[in-house]
Parts: sequence; structure tokens; C-alpha cells
Amino acid sequence: MTDTLEDARAALRLRQGRGARYDAPEAPAEALALARTGTAYFARKVNELADAALYEPAKVPGLTRAGVICAVAYQARAIARQVEAATQGEPVPPMYDSEVLRLEAIVLGATLPPRAIRHLFEHAAIHLDVVWRDLPGPLWDASAPGEDGRDRPLRLTATERARALWHGALDLGNGARLRDLPDAMRAA
Repeated sequence: MTDTLEDARAALRLRQGRGARYDAPEAPAEALALARTGTAYFARKVNELADAALYEPAKVPGLTRAGVICAVAYQARAIARQVEAATQGEPVPPMYDSEVLRLEAIVLGATLPPRAIRHLFEHAAIHLDVVWRDLPGPLWDASAPGEDGRDRPLRLTATERARALWHGALDLGNGARLRDLPDAMRAA
């Protein structure tokens, strides 16, 4: 994957020309590629759902499909807040204030109108991709609290995000299959 990914990155740089911004060389390229393809796959599965189907049960007990989408979107927002804090030289906050507040936000978010739910996911994904792209190379190893509260380097956020996206697509329960997932995500 690395040779193909590096070739694709070099071709992209040639097409985009001067002034374009890229991930730092220290960024976890393969994990970011998994997260970005996971974003595209999850978006496709979301867009295959009719508006009314967003409020049907997901494969996660107690959640609707809208709840799964909100959980995935709020994870992107949480990671983006951490990356922005590190970039600005501020203390990196925990991903969530508490598990109770995270779950309350998901339940409330799942009541939004269909268009708002779709935009929430799209905006959060784009925002996260931008802050990752602009993260200076050495900060990929900055320490930040993970979802479990234990510190981990920011580089692991790309793998966490990829896992949430690929498995979130399965949780939507609208046709995603385990065999659709990349090998690294199937094992996770």
C-alpha cells in the first residue's frame, strides 16, 4: 500500500501545484488513508438511506441510524478539538467531558432533521481532515487523552477514526458487509 500511496501522493502534488497544503511527512499516512477511505464509505452508506430510514433502529442496541451517524460525527469533533488544542500549544482536552454527556448529545443529535444529521457528519469529517492536514509533524506524537481516558499520541487518532467509520458503516445495518472492510479494520 505504501508504494501505491506514495505514487498517488506524488501525482496529486504535481496536479495541485504550488500553494496546496499536505499532511506533514511525519503524519501516519496509512492510518489517515484508512480514515479517509472510511469517511467515503460511511458517507456512501449514509447517503443510501432514505430520510425516514435514519430513524430506524441500527445494529447497536438502543440506537437509531441517526444515533450512529451522530456518534461518528461527534467523535470527529472531539478529535478535531484535541488536534486544534495541540496545534495552538494549549493543554489537550479529554475527548468528552463525560460518557453520560456524550450519550446525551448522541440521543439529542439523533432527533435532528435528516438534512441536519447529514450535514453534521459531512462538516465534522471535513473539519477533522483539515486540522489533521495542518497538524505540524512533531505534534503527531503529542500526548492526548483517548476515548478511554488514557493518554495516547495524536497519531493514534487516525486509527481510532478509521475504526469508528468502518465499524459505524456496519452498525448502520443497510448493506455494509464485513468483507467490505480493509483487512486492518476487519481485525480491529
